[in-house]
Amino acid sequence: MKVATTEITNEEFDQMIQASARKLKRNADFINSLNVFPVPDGDTGTNMSLSMESGAKYEMDEPSEEVGKLAGALAKGLLMGARGNSGVILSQIFRGFSKSVEGKVTLNAEDLAQAFADGAQTAYKAVMKPTEGTILTVIREAAKAGNDAATEKDDIVYVMDAVTKAGKEALKKTTDLLPVLKEVGVVDSGGQGLTFVFDAFDDVLNGRTEVEEDQPDEEQMDEMVDAKHHQSVQGKIDPADIKYGYCTQIMVRIGKGLQVKQDFDYDTFYNYLAKLGDSLLVVNDDDVVKVHVHTEHPGKVLAWGQQFGDLATVKVDNMRQQQEEIMEKDDPVQADQPVPDTNGTAIIAIASGEGVDKLFRSLGVTHIISGGQTMNPSTADIVAAINDSHAERVIVLPNNKNIFLAAEQAIEVADIPAKIVHSRNISQGMTALMGFNPDSKLDENVAAMEDNLTSVKNGEVTTAIRDTTVQGKTIKKGNFMGIIDGTIATTKPTILEAASEMVKLMLDEDSEIVTIIYGKDAKKSEAEKLESTIQALDDELEIEVHEGDQPVYPFIVSVE
Repeated sequence: MKVATTEITNEEFDQMIQASARKLKRNADFINSLNVFPVPDGDTGTNMSLSMESGAKYEMDEPSEEVGKLAGALAKGLLMGARGNSGVILSQIFRGFSKSVEGKVTLNAEDLAQAFADGAQTAYKAVMKPTEGTILTVIREAAKAGNDAATEKDDIVYVMDAVTKAGKEALKKTTDLLPVLKEVGVVDSGGQGLTFVFDAFDDVLNGRTEVEEDQPDEEQMDEMVDAKHHQSVQGKIDPADIKYGYCTQIMVRIGKGLQVKQDFDYDTFYNYLAKLGDSLLVVNDDDVVKVHVHTEHPGKVLAWGQQFGDLATVKVDNMRQQQEEIMEKDDPVQADQPVPDTNGTAIIAIASGEGVDKLFRSLGVTHIISGGQTMNPSTADIVAAINDSHAERVIVLPNNKNIFLAAEQAIEVADIPAKIVHSRNISQGMTALMGFNPDSKLDENVAAMEDNLTSVKNGEVTTAIRDTTVQGKTIKKGNFMGIIDGTIATTKPTILEAASEMVKLMLDEDSEIVTIIYGKDAKKSEAEKLESTIQALDDELEIEVHEGDQPVYPFIVSVE
């Protein structure tokens, strides 16, 4: 066992960051499961894991041996990779942390305690209306305990132990601080993620061996590799701009074969591959390790894998060639629609589903970032979309409240003046576009589009993934829920019962237009039956039906 350290050098700091990234990755599904609503879009764990993974990559690539420089690189990577509100808040914690240790070669107990305190302060400032019972509570109380410990002992391990313990105690309190958490009986998911970071830090400083808990089975490993690839591929990128052109995937049977030269060690295996490219994912159990990486040297990946075992599977795709083929095809989203004349303003919408993309473009959107529920784009994704638009000015429609903070960070660092219209869902995003005037100034358009947000009601139908009681309603796994503007309004055994009841609750005497968008998990015939049911409620309503192809929500319904 490693002797406990009393000082954080570059080596300890690197180990702490890499260990926290692995810890979050292993526990992402568990964090996701703490989602209050029993809907299949819990993504806090995924967002925090991918955000920290980006930070860890930047930190690993920083050549300096000063902890202050490494922390700065971590903060930059977290900023650019931040996804969802949880990822952004995590990035702000380490932004404050990095500012606190700027210029320091190593960290002592007082430095570490103050860095957490500054991280807490920065995170609170980043949120317009801080809410207790969240990740903010956890970092504040953990940082306070760290400062108290630093006054008692000049011992960095003692401080980290105190931070970790207080963080877990604060996490337990979140259930009582937020009524919705207490009703469902869970702790805050973002706070849970942060305690995993503390755990990883504490393990490294105490010299404890990392526990390989919650290893994925083979099917889960495949899903993780596929998800990693799709997260990193952007549909409109120029093939010449792809830095690492070969998507390389291998599966190694650990310890088997004639060319084995090394016993498998996760850190050794991972760190070498991290230098060969990006979009790296390494997942393993006792018998096999699977790798996904984008690289210019697939042969080196294969040769490295063979040092630990034989190659059960090998897959190498030329992504530049794939991208050329994609771009040669007619774009189904734009083929039948003219490019809107927005007078130098780019309008960027974040959405999922080919049909939803078409609807947005028909309403004047110039650029689409693929994402939304379950796949929040990162700050870097949004920055790239803004800068690549080459427009004079940009308006961003997040269409999801969990993307607000990442979008706000993006417009701060983008090269082009940009503003956000705070659309919380697809319905609001489409209604907001009715307020756009190509001849108006940026601020005028944003104000007009924001004003339109309250003129529409949004309804979403999805499947309950577990039994629970939330917002006063008892919900059974497999039933369908109708969610109106973020509140579960009804739960029924069939999709049409839930959708019909939901729309009935949305209608009032001022309702004029109902728009039904059916997704991947709904049939056109079901949408037509829903249309007939709504028309029977009020034959004066104007009803539109569109194929949206969106995931997660079989029906999205707007009422204006």
